Amino acid sequence: MRTKREHLHINLNLNVRGLKTSSTLAINEKSQELVNAGKEVFKFGLGQSPFPVPEIVVEALRRNAHQKDYLPVKGLQSLREAVASYNFRTQKLTTDPAHILIGPGSKELIFLLQLVYYGDLIIPTPSWVSYSPQAHIIGRHVRWVPTREENNWRLSYEDLEKICREDPERPRIVILNYPSNPTGYTYPIERLKLLAKVARKYKVILVSDEIYGGIHHQGQHVSIARFYPEGTIVSSGLSKWCGAGGWRLGTFSFPSNLSWLQDAISVVASETFTSTSAPIQHAAVTAFEDHPEIDLYLHHSRRILKSIAHFMTDRFHEMGLDIQLPQGGFYMFPNFTPFRQRLASRGIMNSLDLANRLLDETGVAVLPGSDFARNGDELTARMAYVDFDGQRALLAASENFQENGLNGSFVKEYCPKIVKGFDRLGNWFLDL
Repeated sequence: MRTKREHLHINLNLNVRGLKTSSTLAINEKSQELVNAGKEVFKFGLGQSPFPVPEIVVEALRRNAHQKDYLPVKGLQSLREAVASYNFRTQKLTTDPAHILIGPGSKELIFLLQLVYYGDLIIPTPSWVSYSPQAHIIGRHVRWVPTREENNWRLSYEDLEKICREDPERPRIVILNYPSNPTGYTYPIERLKLLAKVARKYKVILVSDEIYGGIHHQGQHVSIARFYPEGTIVSSGLSKWCGAGGWRLGTFSFPSNLSWLQDAISVVASETFTSTSAPIQHAAVTAFEDHPEIDLYLHHSRRILKSIAHFMTDRFHEMGLDIQLPQGGFYMFPNFTPFRQRLASRGIMNSLDLANRLLDETGVAVLPGSDFARNGDELTARMAYVDFDGQRALLAASENFQENGLNGSFVKEYCPKIVKGFDRLGNWFLDL
């Protein structure tokens, strides 16, 4: 007879069996191995901000390097107050600092939410690579909702209504990520209002993953929490808009009527990560405060990303792909179906085949659409346009170019690896 410990060991093995290192991290490691071996690699795989952490925030970290005490599980009070002010300043959301939770990255907070909540998990595809593996580790069933390219890969309110109508009383969490990783698209206000209406009707809990909200290319991100405040948890952090992925600081902002869910996550947090790094939390107060230096940093970051998005969209159009301009973040999700017949003649039948051959034959590193919960036979891929010197580009954008826009010449001069990588990509498809 097996002991309780042995049964637990077996269950854990089943839950992690078949899982691999996160795709985004794995592609970065593989790319670096090729670079170390002397091969030229164009890193369109890992989605890490190319921009430096704003100096005003770095200086705050220097000042707080001596902070060594454990902080409250829910986070430093002054930081929670700063996040609440940031929510109001940027989105006109009224958040009680007591209902804000700080964690070691929003990724960890999303994992703990899945762990403590008992309802179904609904995720539109394509989706960020870690939502599904997290659910698999926990043993939670995921209800996938495929989206369509002609709808810019966005969840429709009709599809959400259809799922909820099947069992109206069933508790559910819907994860909505926008601007999207992997597509770069966002939701217009009217679509957000319609989704909010359905969510309210069925008392769905929305997790609005807005980690890329600060780098909406027009600076016009709108949180769905404006239209469904009582049922939306806003997820954010420092990794994307502040360039501080390695600092590992994420935030959850809860409505007051979901404080019980915040408390449940906090209990688990107290037994796992205890509290987020003290120096990082103290420094993050400055990041979330209203500073002209940070506003200027974001202004130029958005201009640069927008110019690259235009460059890549134009190049895809030249290749014959019908793809819309991204609206935020630093991703594109091209669909190479127009090349299916020619790719098949080379033995390339799916997105994984395509990603592997591109890396081997051109040095262009992309992630296959199958990593984002798309059908494996699709010929989609995610491309992150971050392989450039962000500090140099920021300086050039702020000093040397006209305020009303950055053109292709800027991209060619300050993002040469992106340009060269696209040349390799385009020539490879041309030679099929």
